[in-house]
Amino acid sequence: MMTVLKGRPGRLVLLTAWHWALLLGVVALLWQMQALHLDQRLYQWLRTSGHADEWQARSLWLPDYRVRVEARPLAGIDDNLSGLTWDERRGQLWAVVNNPPELLALSREGELRGRWPLQGFEDVEGIAYLGDNLLVLAEERRGALVVVPVPDQGAPLRRDDYQALTLGLQGTENSGFEGLGYDRAGDRLFVVKEHSPRKLYEIRGLRASLDGRFDLQVIDRQAWIGDAVIASDLSSVHFDERSGHLLLLSDESRLVMELNGEGQLVSFRSLQGGFAGLQRSVPQAEGMTVDGDGHLYLVSEPNLFYRLSRD
Repeated sequence: MMTVLKGRPGRLVLLTAWHWALLLGVVALLWQMQALHLDQRLYQWLRTSGHADEWQARSLWLPDYRVRVEARPLAGIDDNLSGLTWDERRGQLWAVVNNPPELLALSREGELRGRWPLQGFEDVEGIAYLGDNLLVLAEERRGALVVVPVPDQGAPLRRDDYQALTLGLQGTENSGFEGLGYDRAGDRLFVVKEHSPRKLYEIRGLRASLDGRFDLQVIDRQAWIGDAVIASDLSSVHFDERSGHLLLLSDESRLVMELNGEGQLVSFRSLQGGFAGLQRSVPQAEGMTVDGDGHLYLVSEPNLFYRLSRD
């Protein structure tokens, strides 16, 4: 194929199939750079690598993490696996399925230990362990946080039986609260909104309010994610109690990012195939948590389980 274009007077510009392929390749590369923030990743990689000696010993330092359990299908779950949190008291993970709403108990190896229907709940996307046998669940469309006790038996959990807080920060119908992370020492609940726009909120005083000392503060941490977050969306958040740092997960950009207590980017880890020992890219990462030994866990729709550990 050859296309003839008019150039300077008396000359013709001939575009062959090879030229078209080269042009399309350049356009695709530019789109990829914009969609995955590759230019920002390169800049942040150079910047964070420069202070590796300073941060490696007192942070999670995500570049050292490699996959140990990859894409293990969760037996008995077909679809819609979402949020994830660590319960050190029981030595297990809690996860949620958003449709139909369910609460799941998982082992560190991704084995199903128990499941509880969530009656009256809608679109449950996030979960965090508050300590003292309490869990908080995030309903995306309602923009609500519901505190429930850790269940002992297999009976359903009914939403009308528990306290709920609706903040009205969710924006459009399907772009509300996506993930939760809790700082027990500071009684701070971190909430991420996925997109349109992506948001990070800090809610102070949740546990104190449950005990009757009503003093909630909602802080918009937009400044923390304005420049530091090199991702197009936010699907989960985790507060690491050992370092005091915050982890943010991006589904679209396939990325985990670590921020320090001032919201500065400390490190990040790509979830693309070929990085962190992954054979294939994590398809749709929705939930993330870290246990007391520093192991990083991910769940991905429809029903995949991952564990990464630091070398």
